[in-house]
Amino acid sequence: MKPRIYLKVGDRVKHLRYNVWGCGEVVEEKHSSLEGGFCLVRVLFDDGIERSFINDLDNGACCYYAGVRLI
Repeated sequence: MKPRIYLKVGDRVKHLRYNVWGCGEVVEEKHSSLEGGFCLVRVLFDDGIERSFINDLDNGACCYYAGVRLI
């Protein structure tokens, strides 16, 4: 079963709980070639720090459920 992807490279995002991070842009996507493996995205925020999030909507720890929203 293929993962349901939420973000793609170039998407602009904000985090609902961490306004001090500012806006961010997805700079990298990684997909596991193994069945059931993780899909990750790396987001560069305005504060200059890159943060990684799970990018599979079928995973309870997906970045969407953690508060990352498209802008």
